[in-house]
Amino acid sequence: MRLRLPEERPTEPPTGYKIAHPVLSHDGTRAGFTGVSLGGALPYGVLADASCVYGLRHRAPHRRCDCGFHCVHDRSTAEALLCTAEHRAAVLLEVTVLGRYLRFELGFRYARQRIRVATVGPCACGTVASALADAGWGRPGWRALAPSCAGCLRGRTSISLASFARLAGEGLRVVAGSGVAPVQGDDLGVPELAAEAALLQARLDWFQSQLARLGEQGKGGSHDAL
Repeated sequence: MRLRLPEERPTEPPTGYKIAHPVLSHDGTRAGFTGVSLGGALPYGVLADASCVYGLRHRAPHRRCDCGFHCVHDRSTAEALLCTAEHRAAVLLEVTVLGRYLRFELGFRYARQRIRVATVGPCACGTVASALADAGWGRPGWRALAPSCAGCLRGRTSISLASFARLAGEGLRVVAGSGVAPVQGDDLGVPELAAEAALLQARLDWFQSQLARLGEQGKGGSHDAL
């Protein structure tokens, strides 16, 4: 006898949570995400269909395969995954589970999804992120991005959260998560003031060295004229 799994017919699509890395196409015209585990080699859009990562021709998800999108039921469970070192730069996704799905203890494995909200964590310095910047790695044709504040961009390829949402399309919302508020000019603390003082002292030393050099040249010129 063939085992038949119980079927569910929910009145509305289930909601799930997962983590992923935001990615930007090499020409800067498309935005999407790439998974952190099995399907990490296949970037996907906000509205996407799953396929078998092993290249098999069955429909995803197949109960004798690991294919399909994966998500968990609870937001806190997905947030806990962001604690590991390799996932610190990932973002938290709230998704709508569409199409066929298989339910398991912690979540779903399913055929189709729509990403509703992407929550971006803080910059590596701890400040609330205002942009997504080149993370230094990627997939063919796609550049991986990581949360960044304005002060840490340092000329890297970057895109604002609003621009990323616009490129991704399909009504995606991209929001900044928790973090330290950016330091304003009138609210500098001791470390910031010390850094400013060191910079001013370095500039003063440079001006003094230039004045001394010009003074020596002037003395030399007067001596040659005598």
